[in-house]
Amino acid sequence: MPRRKSSVVGREFGDAVRKIIEPTGLTHRKIAEELGWDEAKLSDLVRGKGGVTEADLMQLLGFCRVKPPEVQRLLALFNETRENGYLQIPEDGIPDQVRLLIDQERLANAVTVWSMNLVPGHLQTVDYMRALVAKGTPNEAVDYEDVIRARIARRELFHWSRTFVFYIHEQALHLPVGGPDVMKDQLIHLGGMAERSYITVRIVPTALGGHAGVSGSFLQLSYQKFDPVIFIESKTSSLFLEDKASLATYSSVLKLLDAQALDEQESKELIKSILT
Repeated sequence: MPRRKSSVVGREFGDAVRKIIEPTGLTHRKIAEELGWDEAKLSDLVRGKGGVTEADLMQLLGFCRVKPPEVQRLLALFNETRENGYLQIPEDGIPDQVRLLIDQERLANAVTVWSMNLVPGHLQTVDYMRALVAKGTPNEAVDYEDVIRARIARRELFHWSRTFVFYIHEQALHLPVGGPDVMKDQLIHLGGMAERSYITVRIVPTALGGHAGVSGSFLQLSYQKFDPVIFIESKTSSLFLEDKASLATYSSVLKLLDAQALDEQESKELIKSILT
């Protein structure tokens, strides 16, 4: 039986369970009564905390008359909830990775990003995004305009109720994505976003040489109600890490980057200097 602790895959599983319950028109209390469950058991399940066996899940799915393909998907998700971390390899394209990340970012009260080669996705202009797509490896199975729309949706996350910290390597500011005009607009946009009170931009200077983030880019999500999560994205997959050892390692990387990066004002001045 999965532990009663919320995880990324547990929360995705819980959302899926909530969706199969909705068409019944029954309250959680009524369903729990029909199944002979404690209401708290069903409540934990839809909140991503698990607390059920595979037999319990099959009982619920049968009660809700879930069709076989969805049963198989939910069983696969259920088995993932027993693992440390969550590796997702979407069948129908990159946007699924972005949407799952956005779902988790909406729950977070703090987002910390380390970006080694590019301006972070949250802060990219549409032209910068399109230039990256144009130079990337084409994949006929992916609708890249859908990818861009999904990434643009992340802008809705910016709100004073959350804090955002972006550590960016200086090389990302010099990489000529899309040409001079695109980069000029991108740097102006980056500088403008850095002026918002809830957004911190810190540049790791090229002159530093080796630095704490050489192993690659990642994102840390911090929550009020859940344990932190580390997100790593590749071309065709995404990985959420939640085990204590990984969280401690990436936390140490962020502490070192905090010591190595320019402060906020120095970072703003560097961005302006590249523009001029």
